[in-house]
Amino acid sequence: MPPPSQAGQGVHAMRHIDSFSIQNSAFWKTQLLHWAAEHTIYMCLDNNAQQRSSGDSPWNMLLGVGAAKTLELPAGTAFESLKRLQEAEQDWLFGGFGYDLKNEVEALNSRNLDGVMFPDLVFFQPETVVILRDSLLEIQTRNLSPTAVFDAIQAAQRPTQKANTAAPNLLPRISKAKYLETVEAIRQHIIEGDLYEMNLCQEFYAENASIDPLSVWKRLNNLSKAPLAAFFRWHDRYLLSASPERFLKKEGQKLISQPIKGTRKRLPGNDEAMRAELAASEKDRAENVMIVDLVRNDLARSCKPGTVIVEELFGIHTFETVHQMISTVSGELLPRLNAIDALRYAFPPGSMTGAPKVMAMELIEQYEYSRRGLYAGALGYFEPAGNFDFNVLIRSILYNESRKYISFQVGGAIVYDSIPEEEYEECLVKASALFAALAQN
Repeated sequence: MPPPSQAGQGVHAMRHIDSFSIQNSAFWKTQLLHWAAEHTIYMCLDNNAQQRSSGDSPWNMLLGVGAAKTLELPAGTAFESLKRLQEAEQDWLFGGFGYDLKNEVEALNSRNLDGVMFPDLVFFQPETVVILRDSLLEIQTRNLSPTAVFDAIQAAQRPTQKANTAAPNLLPRISKAKYLETVEAIRQHIIEGDLYEMNLCQEFYAENASIDPLSVWKRLNNLSKAPLAAFFRWHDRYLLSASPERFLKKEGQKLISQPIKGTRKRLPGNDEAMRAELAASEKDRAENVMIVDLVRNDLARSCKPGTVIVEELFGIHTFETVHQMISTVSGELLPRLNAIDALRYAFPPGSMTGAPKVMAMELIEQYEYSRRGLYAGALGYFEPAGNFDFNVLIRSILYNESRKYISFQVGGAIVYDSIPEEEYEECLVKASALFAALAQN
């Protein structure tokens, strides 16, 4: 085991940094979750050994645990406040952007029901950062000894689980008939030329429900094995994510976005046929290319002219339960802009809005019945040097423990040739792992 590094060395002058040789990374994943669960603020990011871009960090799990500083704000001046914090600290920051920050980016509003009540913007500067690799555990601390943290992780006990309760009684916020009617109404907007595409979501929820959030996330993560999975605890509110989609990543001056449009269920014995069907689908290609164009326009606002390119178009990526059509768009950030500017100019994620973007967001507010909150926003982290990586918060369960309210939303892109019944079935495909994880409560 190497000797402890001194304060002032390594990634950032504020942190003590040490690395510890380990074996059996699966054991350490479990120990890290047990240790983190002793805290009221923490975030765990798990890539499930799936690297999706050339610069993906070679780690298996990344954790920010404990809070030296926090930032919790509604839409208004949230991005500017985060910029000030990020520039002042130049340190790790973990957190999320709620979808309703659209009201800060554009002249919009949100009046629908919000049962979970996560802040629009919520970030924390972690007391401890832990990076798990195959044979190495790196620990970065502000005030604690890395060796003491390593010993605490090694000794962590499985947290006491919540008492077994019945599986939550999940209800749709709107009926299937109302959903089908809404798809037709959106198609009429498309026919009339108001927009080309709109992402329509619906909520499934449970009231007076108690779950053990970490146990549910472990099941969800095992079912989905998503490359941008995350577990986030913010006091009495939890986010359990199995997201396969990257919103925006910054590597040096390079920005990378990987929007998803196009889904097929994996079927044993017919898997390749489903994959081929997705690859050949003109409807899914049309949906995907519209969002690619939207993302190109979003990145063009913060990138050097001529640097925004489509690195991959209509790529078919296979996950545990679904095949997805994913494209990759990149560009070079203008020197006069910083990380927060890049995120703000691209927010909210184009794949969760539509085209044109502002009109789509106006109609989303009109036709949906629940506020999206963190859902359809983004979760991730900033590194000390200013690089960042944020997912799109889809395939995610939100839980307010105090209010005993569980929520998840699923949706899809509505275009001219959308068939309402097929759109509804696609929602259920996307929700299948979420239902399954909660059913075992």
